[in-house]
Amino acid sequence: MMSNSNDTLVTEFILLGFSELCHFQGLLSGLFLTIYVVTLLENLVIIGTIGASRQLHTPMYFFLANLSVLEIFYTTVTIPKLLASLLAQARAISFSGCLTQLFLFLSLGSSECFLLATMACDRYLAICRPLHYPAIMHSRLCLHLTLSAWLGGFLASFISMALISHLRFCGPNILNHFFCDISPLLQLSCSDTTTIETLDFAAALAVLATSLLVTAFSYAHILAIVLRIPGGAGRHKAFSTCTSHLVVVVIFYTTTLFMYARPHAITSFDLNKLVSLVYSVVTPLLNPIIYCLRNHDIREALTKLLQAPGRS
Repeated sequence: MMSNSNDTLVTEFILLGFSELCHFQGLLSGLFLTIYVVTLLENLVIIGTIGASRQLHTPMYFFLANLSVLEIFYTTVTIPKLLASLLAQARAISFSGCLTQLFLFLSLGSSECFLLATMACDRYLAICRPLHYPAIMHSRLCLHLTLSAWLGGFLASFISMALISHLRFCGPNILNHFFCDISPLLQLSCSDTTTIETLDFAAALAVLATSLLVTAFSYAHILAIVLRIPGGAGRHKAFSTCTSHLVVVVIFYTTTLFMYARPHAITSFDLNKLVSLVYSVVTPLLNPIIYCLRNHDIREALTKLLQAPGRS
């Protein structure tokens, strides 16, 4: 394709990844492969444990299973391509492939925001409205809330991606990142990206602000209720069901707010890649560990499942 000024339009991008660490390609390959496999296994164990244990067939664990499914997709969008770049030097990605990766990454990230907010609402109802909780949080509502979180995430990214798909890229096509993220991609466009940057900022802020307000409202009420419970043991028992979720929320939102709730694209790509590594690779690795290590029900159910084959 040629533009009116006879500039060749870009049909593929080259992902630099971690080319500045070329002497450590083997070590990085082994590290990211290990992280990816462990992340998949962790989330599959959670999904399998929740599915096989009847005592975990509750709204809280239904949402947790969906979060594990989302984390599997979330890491699969970026890490396999990163591994291909490190192991086989396959750094090229087509224009359509780049847009698809970006759309899936943004959509799944937005869906995670909505799902985390839904989990916060569930904990609010369970702790602050315990008598009404079974009637309110029935299976049909759980399904509708989960579907809304998934669908809302994809709809939130649709308009921005539609506009990005019509941008012109005249070269260079070197993308200084390990996946097609929005900031480095917009930096390569030869079109005016001011409108898209503003729209993307507004969309990211809307998603993050909405989910953060819901989460903050839920935990403010939870904290108020827990502090009124007499005795330290009672407070600990009431708050123990949501501490894991709260830790995950803090880690996820801290990095996501830094990356996407900004009116302009980040120009420091080394910082971009570093923060991206935290929320796209490290956080999905830690989330299942946080939930499993701090969750007595999952540990107990998993222990029973592992011991079941040995019973007579």
